Amino acid sequence: MRACLARSDFSNLDFVKKKESHLELMDGAVRAIIEAIHASPSQAVLYVTGGASQALGWLMSVPGASNTILEVLVPYSRASMAQLLGKVPTQFASRHTAEELALLAYNRGTQLSKTGAPVIGLGFTGSLVGGQPKRGDHRFYLSTRTSNRLWTSEVTLSKGLRDREQEDKVSSCSVVSAVADACGATSAPISMLTESEVPYECERIFNEDQELQQLIEGHICMKIYPFMHDENNSNSERKIILSGSFNPLHEGHLKLLEVASSMYPDAYPCFEISAVNADKPPLTVSQINERVEQFKKVGKTVIISNQPYFYKKAELFPGSVFVIGADTAVRLIDPKYYGGVYERMVETLVGCKKDSCIFLVGGRNVNGVFKVLEDFPMPSELKGLFVSIPEEKFRLDISSTEIREKLR
Repeated sequence: MRACLARSDFSNLDFVKKKESHLELMDGAVRAIIEAIHASPSQAVLYVTGGASQALGWLMSVPGASNTILEVLVPYSRASMAQLLGKVPTQFASRHTAEELALLAYNRGTQLSKTGAPVIGLGFTGSLVGGQPKRGDHRFYLSTRTSNRLWTSEVTLSKGLRDREQEDKVSSCSVVSAVADACGATSAPISMLTESEVPYECERIFNEDQELQQLIEGHICMKIYPFMHDENNSNSERKIILSGSFNPLHEGHLKLLEVASSMYPDAYPCFEISAVNADKPPLTVSQINERVEQFKKVGKTVIISNQPYFYKKAELFPGSVFVIGADTAVRLIDPKYYGGVYERMVETLVGCKKDSCIFLVGGRNVNGVFKVLEDFPMPSELKGLFVSIPEEKFRLDISSTEIREKLR
């Protein structure tokens, strides 16, 4: 048994020496695959802990990184990991933790990405060579999440074969290959694993209805249907968002968003429906599909989210312009919706200002009288948060409720 282990160790050492002797070739392969990643339309958020640190440097040192990398976070301490996950994980280096990190990274990516860009969330957690010998295996877990796929890889490294820098490089190559695979880059995958270090991989593919069900259940925060293809602002990260139930979508909605877009031409205009309602049961998958079909017919982008409250929407879509009616603006500043506490209302809406959001207010027919923003007193603390659409720019006395009544 000892002789067998010794032969295996010598074989592995030879393998590593061969790899190190081809260091320049390997670095060239790394660069080629990263260039392919940056040439793809995908954008990524990476949450990495316990290893693979070189991958972050590689990805960001090759020109074009700003096309791909939205955010990188290294929650290295236990406290940082617990804060990110919202709990102390049962095991820090585990498949489950890597998948949770990937899902968090994916949700973060959907918030930060250009509208309609494919998003990749990557989670990595490892237990590599440390300052003190480890009793357990040297291993790492890697997971990627996209809109319709969850992929996970588990790798156990040959103990005693490499030092920390070498194990970090092995895991870094796996991270780069995983990102390339997730974004469909065509370059050949790279690996520094020995023949005995066989990754255990698994994947789940989701169809569109399964994605929507995950959204309703709160696992993913939004799904974007980019039906509008406008090259003028397709690269904009700022959004103009008209939220509503759109049951049904009508001319007033389309005209209101058109006017808002003329006031903020640098932003991407889109509609937004919350699958979760504060006062009603959540929408079903079939109801969401029916409403989405309306936007497909008119060629307008719609986002399905799971946030019914505007202060939560502001967190989900930082820097956005929210288009609302004057009646909605009045409800937003009414303390009764904040437990009757004026200070809580101000604090909540100041949070929207901190997220660099604006509420663009269109006039509405309220109890038979057309009202605009200036007809209502606004708290001085919220100056600049609400911007009025002049009546001469937009007035259309029509509502979804009236249309539904006529249809009945």
